[in-house]
Amino acid sequence: MSKKVLLIAVIFLVSNLSATPVHQIKEPQVQAAITDGNLKWQLDQYLENEKGLDGAIAGISVRDASSGKVIYEHLANTRLRPASNMKLLTAAAALSVLGPKYRFSTEVYTTGKVTGSVLEGDLYLKGKGDPTLLKSDFAKLTKELKEKGITQITGNVFADDSWYDDVRLPLDLPWSDEFTYYGAQISALSASPNEDYDVGSVVVEVTSGNGIGKPGNVKITPDTDYVQIINRVTTVTPDGKKEVKFKREHGSNKIIIEGMIPYKAKLAREWISVWEPTGYALALFRQALSEEKINVNGQFQKGAVPDQATLTLTHSSMPLSELLVPFMKLSNNAHAEILVKEMGRVVKGEGSWEKGLEVMESELKKLGVNTENLVMRDGSGISHVNLVPAQEISQLLYDVQNKDWFPTYLNSLPVAGMEEKMTGGTLRKRMKEAPLRGNVRAKTGSISTVSTLAGYVKTQSGDGVVFSILLNNLTDDDKGKAIEDNLMKILVEHK
Repeated sequence: MSKKVLLIAVIFLVSNLSATPVHQIKEPQVQAAITDGNLKWQLDQYLENEKGLDGAIAGISVRDASSGKVIYEHLANTRLRPASNMKLLTAAAALSVLGPKYRFSTEVYTTGKVTGSVLEGDLYLKGKGDPTLLKSDFAKLTKELKEKGITQITGNVFADDSWYDDVRLPLDLPWSDEFTYYGAQISALSASPNEDYDVGSVVVEVTSGNGIGKPGNVKITPDTDYVQIINRVTTVTPDGKKEVKFKREHGSNKIIIEGMIPYKAKLAREWISVWEPTGYALALFRQALSEEKINVNGQFQKGAVPDQATLTLTHSSMPLSELLVPFMKLSNNAHAEILVKEMGRVVKGEGSWEKGLEVMESELKKLGVNTENLVMRDGSGISHVNLVPAQEISQLLYDVQNKDWFPTYLNSLPVAGMEEKMTGGTLRKRMKEAPLRGNVRAKTGSISTVSTLAGYVKTQSGDGVVFSILLNNLTDDDKGKAIEDNLMKILVEHK
């Protein structure tokens, strides 16, 4: 063969190879593995072809749950906004620092002396961060006070929230979220409306009035005069459109409800945060004292417990192991921020975000997280300034498996497709079909343009997998949930 013919043959061969897709020129055995469902190839193909990710960023890290070996990654070391996946870090740090048996307390102090049934002095209600205080707990405290023989207080009743600082909102909370339950103010003394424990909020329910054209009926839980309702809802015909809007005026507890509700239609409900939660707790305590017929001669106001006061009553919360269920299952932002401040108070003597986040950073280092890769601004993930790589989340989820508190941690995660609220949590309406239903235990996350999911799952081959999915810069963060569910289906069905 002449040199010229040989050169032409080489050029022809090279040009044909260049036109052949890379995955088609693999060795025969590698090609067979891809055809059989190579996980990396499947996930890469999905990410490449998913239109909902056009212009977005997907950070993904998948590890073998037994060895910690990374079995798939995509932009896994890119720092992204975690949304409520930040709570995975907060919960792990809190369990490590405080322990599963940790309880919050609320205390009642007295000054002066008790003569007969009269307390000749002042009464103090001191909060130490309990996010689970209900109206019934204030009633229990006042009942116990009466059982001690006290039916009259000559002095004042004070609310003491000095266990934490007086900074009420995290640094980057959007102003538009300020009146929402997930944007509730943080105080060492507050109250929750029900056993979802949305601390610092009230539940407002609107039903139709007694006739067309009549004002809607409004119910507040708990029943309190701490908030003022401005009712501008009108009852319309049964076939009319239901459109009810809620808002609280900035700097006040004036809640304005506007819109229309069809006659005998299903109620409209919203959780609204209160302005200044310490006063909210004090109002419920004042109401409980009145209902127990304990008369107060003085005023109800804010004030710190003096050194000479006597501890008279103590109320303890459920242990942290139980509190983690509503915290993580329902993704409660206020619980996260309270835990941050509590860690700061317990370890550094200051209940602030600054000190609490310092404790978190120190503890996360011990748990295997490279905190130099993180930006942490709060404990809930509501900040758009928080930055965490998927790789660090999956590393944390792998490492905590050997902690004695891991069963508590795992139990707190939402379970896909399980309808009971305190089991399925924020995943109760997602991944309802086998093999995902009941198999995915993971923390969700969602803020504007962000959707995230991280946790634990078993593939159909029986292998345990740890995963972290961070989707950022989405034009529709609701579509992110469907993308996550599709990624989970690929992961679980891989054999």
